[in-house]
Amino acid sequence: MAFMQVQFFSEMLHMAVSADVIIPQAVTKEIGQASRESQKGEHPVLWLLHGATDDHTTWQRRTSIERYAASLGLAVVMPAAHLSSYTDMAHGGAFYHYIAEELPEIMRGFFPLSAKREDNFIAGNSMGGYGALKIGVNYPDRYEAVGCFSSAANRGRPLANNSGLFDEETWNMRNYMQYGGRDFAGTYEDTFFMARKNKDLPVLPRIFHTCGKDDFLIDQARETRDFFMGLEGNPYRYVYEEHEGVHGWDYWDEHIRDFLDFLKLESPAAEIAN
Repeated sequence: MAFMQVQFFSEMLHMAVSADVIIPQAVTKEIGQASRESQKGEHPVLWLLHGATDDHTTWQRRTSIERYAASLGLAVVMPAAHLSSYTDMAHGGAFYHYIAEELPEIMRGFFPLSAKREDNFIAGNSMGGYGALKIGVNYPDRYEAVGCFSSAANRGRPLANNSGLFDEETWNMRNYMQYGGRDFAGTYEDTFFMARKNKDLPVLPRIFHTCGKDDFLIDQARETRDFFMGLEGNPYRYVYEEHEGVHGWDYWDEHIRDFLDFLKLESPAAEIAN
C-alpha cells in the first residue's frame, strides 16, 4: 500500500485543504502483509470521515486501516472537515458539498479511483458517522454502502450535547457556527426525512451501524436503529450491532473491520505469496 499526505486547493471552500490517502500497491515480498491492486484498473474507494475532536490524520494514526484495506485492493481517502458536522456551515465553509461533490472529483483526478456506485463506500466515526449517514442517504446513486460508528442520524436538529466534552456555551457556539440557528427539518440536513423520502428509489446504499453499549450516544443510536428498522421492507438493508465498549478508538479500530467484512469485497490475499 502507498500512503500519501495530499495538500490541495478547494474551489468550493476557497482555501487549501488536506487529505490522507491510501492507494493499493501489489506487493509480494513485503514481510507480514499481503497487498493487491484492483483487477478493474480503478480502485474501489472508502471515503472515511473523522470525528469532532479529530482531523484527517486520526484514522491512520489510531487504527490499522491501511493494513485492513491492503488485502482488499481498497483505496481509502480521509479528508479534513474541521468541526463542520459535514454541513454547509452558516458561518464557515460549505463542507457538505465539498465532501460529497468536489472532493471525489478532485481525488479521481489525482488517483485511479472508481466512480462506479458499486465501488464507492462512505463511513465515519462520531461526527463522521453522522456525516456519512447524511451524505450516503442524500446520494444513494453514488454509494453502495454506508458505515456509521458510534453516532446517529438526526430528526432535523443537531445531535444533543450529552457527551460531557463540551460545556453549554461551547456547544451552543458550535451549533451557531454550523447551523446558525436555522430550522433544517425537512431539508437535506434532516437524514430521517431524506431516508424516508428516498426509500422507494431503485438503488439505495446498504447501511452498517454499530455503537458501544456504554457509549454516550447509545440512546440516539438506538433511536436511529428504530427508525431504519421501522421502514417497511428494510429498504436500506440496514444492519445494527451493539458490542461492549465506549466512544473511543479501541471500539472503532475493532469494528471498522466488521464494516469491511460487510462490504463483501473479494480478498485473494491467501493466493499472494508472502
